[in-house]
Amino acid sequence: MFQNIKEDTIEINRKYTSSQERKLNRLSNVFAKENLLLYLVSFMLSFVSLNGEFSIFSISMLGACLASSVPALGVVIISLIGNFIKFGVGGALGYFLTALIMVVTLLILKPRYNEEQRNEKIKIGKNVWIATLFIQIVKFAIAGFTLYDILASVTLSIIALVFYKIFVNSLVVVQEFYQERAFSIEEIIGASLLLAIAVGGLGNFNILGFSICNILSILIVMILGWKNGILVGTTAGVTIGVTLGVISGSEPIMIAAYAISGMIAGVLNRFGKIGVVIGFTLGNVVLAYVSNGYTVELIHFKEILIASIGLLAVPKTLHIDLEEFVGNSKFLPMAPNRALNKSKEMAQSLNHVSEAIQEMATSYRTVESEFLGIGTDSEENKKIFIGELLNNLEPYKENMLYDDVADTEGKILDEIFQFLLDKQEITNQDLLKIFANCNSYIVGLDDKNISQYLETNISQMVRTINLSYKVSKSNFIWRKKVEENKRNIGKQLDGVCQAIQSMAKDLEQDFETEEQYTKEKTKILEFMKQKNMEIEDISILKTGRFIIEVYANEMLDIDTIKQIEQILTKVLKESIVFNEEASIGKRINFLSDDKYVMAIGQAETIKSKSDTSGDSLLNIRLKDGKYLVAISDGMGSGKEAKQSSTQALRLLENLLLSGFDKKVSLNLINTALINQDTEIFATLDIAIIDLYAGNIEFIKSGACPTYIKNKKRVQMIKSNSLPTGILAENSIQTFDKDIVSGDILLMCSDGILDSNIEYKNKELWVKYMLEDIETNNTQKISDLILKEAIDNHYGVAKDDMSILTCKFMKKEDA
Repeated sequence: MFQNIKEDTIEINRKYTSSQERKLNRLSNVFAKENLLLYLVSFMLSFVSLNGEFSIFSISMLGACLASSVPALGVVIISLIGNFIKFGVGGALGYFLTALIMVVTLLILKPRYNEEQRNEKIKIGKNVWIATLFIQIVKFAIAGFTLYDILASVTLSIIALVFYKIFVNSLVVVQEFYQERAFSIEEIIGASLLLAIAVGGLGNFNILGFSICNILSILIVMILGWKNGILVGTTAGVTIGVTLGVISGSEPIMIAAYAISGMIAGVLNRFGKIGVVIGFTLGNVVLAYVSNGYTVELIHFKEILIASIGLLAVPKTLHIDLEEFVGNSKFLPMAPNRALNKSKEMAQSLNHVSEAIQEMATSYRTVESEFLGIGTDSEENKKIFIGELLNNLEPYKENMLYDDVADTEGKILDEIFQFLLDKQEITNQDLLKIFANCNSYIVGLDDKNISQYLETNISQMVRTINLSYKVSKSNFIWRKKVEENKRNIGKQLDGVCQAIQSMAKDLEQDFETEEQYTKEKTKILEFMKQKNMEIEDISILKTGRFIIEVYANEMLDIDTIKQIEQILTKVLKESIVFNEEASIGKRINFLSDDKYVMAIGQAETIKSKSDTSGDSLLNIRLKDGKYLVAISDGMGSGKEAKQSSTQALRLLENLLLSGFDKKVSLNLINTALINQDTEIFATLDIAIIDLYAGNIEFIKSGACPTYIKNKKRVQMIKSNSLPTGILAENSIQTFDKDIVSGDILLMCSDGILDSNIEYKNKELWVKYMLEDIETNNTQKISDLILKEAIDNHYGVAKDDMSILTCKFMKKEDA
């Protein structure tokens, strides 16, 4: 008997001890270190609100914690404190009551359970929705409501449900960030959205003028692009751009800024952190040029610099793996250790970015169409004037002329507006004449007592009318400028969209072309292996000529590069040469050898008594092996002209080297110049020379004729288009010509043509002189024509003058 009592006592003690341990475990889980980051994020989320009452995101976070079996007590306490600090007692009470209703609904409406391995272990989305909506309904029952209030409350409840779904798949990243495990793409992107909203809680908080919210947002995009490449970098950029736009009300173009910066950062992640920093900065600079000619930074460079320092401080051991729980198989398929820039996935991601930017361009076009739908400029100006006048007349309702002037349907107001359009200002006598013309006569001016009263009323009305017209005119001009800028941004975004679509299409074609040369690729790799070359992979493309990229495991010396040239020439049965300009580090570029050679000579001088030439010259080789030579002449002379011509050619170079289509590039340059605060115009005279195919494409925008000489015959290629930056719809003219061995091409700025005063048609003197010149040396030809142009004005340079001369010869004739 005593033995049984002893055993029962031991069992009771064991159960009591187990119960105490469970309580201690629950308490210790609340304060576990892996939850500290979660509490910090929850605290920052509690500062972000959509309705100004309390943080709806805090409710979504609480629901996510309950659904994920994450200790919710700490989240409730932290969120309660945050709502109290940000929104006061009302905010804390709103959050507490909503959380309480959610818990009550869990007891009434039993939630369904998911599989254990799912992030959402308990389905409580309906409880989140009901709790949020219930509190709003109670508030309306007390204070009254409108139809708008009902719709806003339903929308708010849906938002709480949507973000609950996002957060429930994001908590695992926040909690297990430092553990050796892989995360799905949904988890990574959801976590970036969660962090972006949390960072948005900082609002306008800044240190030394730098926005902490912006810096942390940039850092998140950089880290994700650094660790996971273009797809995640782009998606994170879009996600964070949209989030910041919703929370802070920033312009839609900021979404494109983060998206493109994240995309280029992801592309360059193969070069490590430095590549990511350069990529993000380059994306911001390119879009700033496209949207406003880089007159205004989209993302402040100093904030990017601070975020870059933060990125450099992140340890290399940090891992954010996108592996779907199966060994080390990557979420995105990769060619042997090559970046995704040759894969179908990259083409798809570029198309997605293109679609997003297209949507933004559409929104700008919608604004434009709404604006244009109002009517003519005069009607819109009149509408603004009437609105301003009625506001200013409000204090003068006792004025004897008020009823006539304030009659918006009457003839008097229309006559006043038409008079102001012509004369810009109205006088007392003018107003009296308008009244008389409309059969409304003002009598009593002869009586001194009455006259003084009338004069006071008339003068008061005249002052109000003149003031209203001046203000309305300023408002109209400002509004027109805003709408013009929006139209330009819409066109620029269209151009970027077309460029990205073109790049995606080229990538898809490149992928298909590579597959056509699988046998040749295998044979080349085998030959390289026999030569003991450490080659990782090669790609073979053929767009007219062969373009081959070799990915080496180490830096290659000149002898090895020569051996690769021989192997490629042997297998592809075409002369292949090393392309040093397109080779970077261990990525070595080769292409089909040119069939023609080109010699270039140039000469230029500055206008007399001017410090800076307004002309700019460009001579580069493009990625496809073609050569680009160009002259841009800025309108006028000096620094402003130099700025416009330099900007035009720099944009042209960057866009073409980035793979943008020629027509798209020129349209982007045109809208970038139009969008400047000051009037900036520039001519563009471009020749794209293919020495492999033997042809030249001429592109002209307000440029001088191009002269082509073969033996004694000189041909002129002329254009009648206007310079870039004048009209929104720039008329660009293109011409093609096959190269004949011995051709000499000459391009010049208008300073050369205008120097001659003898010929009525000033283009002819250069043509006649070219016919008479005996030498074929391009530098001598340039020097002779420049000297003659200066002599035309008695040894003084009348304007900035520039000449580019090219000579083409077949290799066997050279």
